[in-house]
Amino acid sequence: MASSSPTDPVPGGAVIPLRDPEARARLYEVARVGAPLLLAKDRLLPVPGPLGALVPELRRGMVVTVTGAPGGGATTLAFGLVAAASVAGEWAGALCPDHTLGALAAAAAGVDLTRFAVVRDVPLDRWAVVAAALLDAITVVLVEVPRGVRAADARRLVSRARERGAVLVTLGEWPAAAALRIHAEGGEWNGFRMGDGILTSRNLSVRVEGSGAPLHGLVSLAS
Repeated sequence: MASSSPTDPVPGGAVIPLRDPEARARLYEVARVGAPLLLAKDRLLPVPGPLGALVPELRRGMVVTVTGAPGGGATTLAFGLVAAASVAGEWAGALCPDHTLGALAAAAAGVDLTRFAVVRDVPLDRWAVVAAALLDAITVVLVEVPRGVRAADARRLVSRARERGAVLVTLGEWPAAAALRIHAEGGEWNGFRMGDGILTSRNLSVRVEGSGAPLHGLVSLAS
């Protein structure tokens, strides 16, 4: 009976004899050449619309937090970031436990609804698991941060976004690291004067904090 040789796995799942270094080196080279190549420019997702003046692009693998007072425009800003996936022709997704993220608001911000998945009614004890699954499959993921989320779960999601090359956009207080922190500070509506008229746009005051100096600016958003 012929004796079997020890084997060694290589990228792609193939196995080769340990005693054949020449064959092993050849297969490793084939696996390396055949691996998908992601150019530096492809790691950047342009942010469309007025928000792009303050946040020109998102880098794959990063976490961005968006906060603000209720009604202060934070949700609109978050959708503006999610729209970066649509510009790149890729998928975006949202984890929305409380049914507060609407399709109309997403579309108005430039999100392609035909490539936008929304997951609702997720209990707190499954929230981090579902968020991680979305990061495995989708380029830009928006999550509403529920009360009581554990810092350890948040840190694991930061690592998952980095590993998968996805962008995690969090809406609400985030108990972990983030590359960018965006705060909506409210602003004035346009188009309504002297008790009459139609609201047409809103000048939103936005503060951006990241690795560089903090940025402040006004973002004009359509109603």
